[in-house]
Amino acid sequence: MIAVLKRNATEAEKEKVIDAIEEKGFKAHPDTGVETTIVGVVGVAPDKKVNLKEQLMTMSCVDKVIVISDPYKLTSWNFKQDKTIIDLGDGVKVGGEELTVMAGPCSVEDEEQILETARVVKAAGAQILRGGAFKPRTSPYSFQGLGEEGLKLLAKAREETGLKVITELMDIEHKDVVCEYTDIVQIGARNMQNYALLKELGKINKPVMLKRGMAATIKEWLLAAEYVMNAGNHQVILCERGVRTFGEETRNTMDLSSIPLVQQLSHLPVIADPSHGTGRWELVVPVGRAAVAVGADGIMVEVHPNPENALSDGHQSLKPDNFRLLMDEIRAISKSLASFKAREKKIAYA
Repeated sequence: MIAVLKRNATEAEKEKVIDAIEEKGFKAHPDTGVETTIVGVVGVAPDKKVNLKEQLMTMSCVDKVIVISDPYKLTSWNFKQDKTIIDLGDGVKVGGEELTVMAGPCSVEDEEQILETARVVKAAGAQILRGGAFKPRTSPYSFQGLGEEGLKLLAKAREETGLKVITELMDIEHKDVVCEYTDIVQIGARNMQNYALLKELGKINKPVMLKRGMAATIKEWLLAAEYVMNAGNHQVILCERGVRTFGEETRNTMDLSSIPLVQQLSHLPVIADPSHGTGRWELVVPVGRAAVAVGADGIMVEVHPNPENALSDGHQSLKPDNFRLLMDEIRAISKSLASFKAREKKIAYA
């Protein structure tokens, strides 16, 4: 349920609405848009909701009360009328008009490797450096990452290049140390439904990027984001990275249709990961182009200066020259889409 406040509602009146909601035992999630303020109501007592709806409708500052039937409340357009834009500072935004590119190696291996990669992706136009310090691997004998030392190297690369940093958090135990070094906390496919971890991330003041699980439906993906938002953190980014199907030729089946579909259902920004979506470096550029063409807010790509010697995922990592080619092509596509969107807006208001 959401309470839509009148345009002239004051801050004091909004607080009274929040108090009324919380006195009934529900959680209130206010959101102030360009034109309208909405207060979301989340809870599990339907009998009390009926009484609360009647109470809210008697308040002079409330324009209307809408009952939301969708299982995902806070992630849907019903809760928020404006698209969520994650502002990382220094002009870097996820979900805004400019395409966001996150690029870097699967794993941070050493200082030389991460600094060289950071310089390459920065020069090509990426805004965010990706790199794993704690690595979830299928085999216990595979490289597991450098841990905190890897985080320090990511921070050093950020200091030199100005790139923002995204890295994966695997468990609650490492939450504080990861949050100390990163700008965006990434939750991988294996942890998409780790609800205890998602609830903890709802308590932090950093953006969270939630990758779609290997066999997760759209509904399950959005409900996972709901866990983070319901716990208080509304800075959530969704990432489509392919799902597991019967195909053996690629690592996963890249579900490009999920990108425009989720954007119809949710106000959250959507990033595409063609590296994990295909698992083959020669497919990353064409699938990256396709992701931008269907409307992704950005892409996440694995880049390594020497993929043949990479400690993890070298087979799906782009070399610097191929990454520069990808950047040139997606810029052209993004520019074309911008002109189409401007034309659509003129038609809509004609």
